[in-house]
Amino acid sequence: MLKPTTFSASPYSIDQIQLFQGADQAIVRKLVAPCPIIHVGQGQPLTHATRALFIVLRGALSVATDFRTNTTDGSVSKILPGESVGEQTVVDEEANLSAITALEDSDVLAIDAGTVWKLIDESNGMARNLLRLMSFRIRAANAQLRRRQKVGEFYRQMSMVDGLTGLYNRAWLNELLPQMVGQAHGVEQPLSLIMVDLDHFKKFNDSHGHLAGDQALRAAAQAISNALRPSDFAVRYGGEEMMVLLPDTGADVAVVVAERLCDRIRNSVVFHDMRLPMPHLTASLGVASLAEGQDEQALIASADAALYRAKEAGRNRVVAA
Repeated sequence: MLKPTTFSASPYSIDQIQLFQGADQAIVRKLVAPCPIIHVGQGQPLTHATRALFIVLRGALSVATDFRTNTTDGSVSKILPGESVGEQTVVDEEANLSAITALEDSDVLAIDAGTVWKLIDESNGMARNLLRLMSFRIRAANAQLRRRQKVGEFYRQMSMVDGLTGLYNRAWLNELLPQMVGQAHGVEQPLSLIMVDLDHFKKFNDSHGHLAGDQALRAAAQAISNALRPSDFAVRYGGEEMMVLLPDTGADVAVVVAERLCDRIRNSVVFHDMRLPMPHLTASLGVASLAEGQDEQALIASADAALYRAKEAGRNRVVAA
């Protein structure tokens, strides 16, 4: 950077500076006159020994996100002639931690914090403009934060969905099932759980290959999802095991739902290419309903025991705990 000159010795006028629009021009000229103009070459950082408000007179600056926010989205603001940066550092009396770089050869007016406060005290127009600018910056920051939160929630939801079947995964189950059990106990409403295991799935894979096995899992998952109410939840528990959660559903209704699932899986289409032999895909299902004092692990164990009995009884059937 070249040696700075003062505003009074420069050819620049305050007329085009946004913060000074509508302010008392005589007061502004008097207070700004001794402020230095810093010449910043293209690609160079803007550095200043004290807290200050910076106004671009010529050229353009890029302002990168404050590194304390630990953001990784590379957010950058472009500051054009007449615009300013650094208001927050003056108000909250902290050093400017944003990285400010010249996008092209630029002249930047640096107004130290003390002078900024004098401008605010002596010019109502300057105070109004600064308040509007900071309000805009806060709204923009809040909007950016909301966008980040939405993106974060999107990826969080994606991390709780099984990539193969589209059902919820174990991470989702581990987070939500304890809450559902606690709520069911708290409001004294029923909660039922169905364990679903595809029959002889290893043999299916050995006969038709793992790609066909993946297609079978997707077909079974779709059959389950299509047979449920909007209030029900389907989870890929692991391998060929799936789970269905039925909030506000007692044992009798849960068994009816399980029978419907068993039938839907039995009639699901695995190979849409009819030149291939149609494999018979069936499932064994175990049903359990939440008992008084049970936690989520005991509920799963009860449904799993019923599933085991369904397999022992010949598979392709429903057994209730």
